[in-house]
Amino acid sequence: MKFKVIIGEDLEDEGYNVSCPSLPGCHSQGDTIEDALKNIKEAIECYLESLEKDNLSVSTEPRLEIMEVTV
Repeated sequence: MKFKVIIGEDLEDEGYNVSCPSLPGCHSQGDTIEDALKNIKEAIECYLESLEKDNLSVSTEPRLEIMEVTV
């Protein structure tokens, strides 16, 4: 299965945060982008195992857009 993830630089901890919007609460982090991607893959696998154990299905991918606003 393929999942979209969002990676953001964590300026405070000097690493990267990553989340999977189609799996609410599925987040991870890493010191590098590669580490963050490896860690979110593990988090997604655990999330999917938990859904399977509880006989639940994965919801559909939400529509995502990155937009800029001026304030």
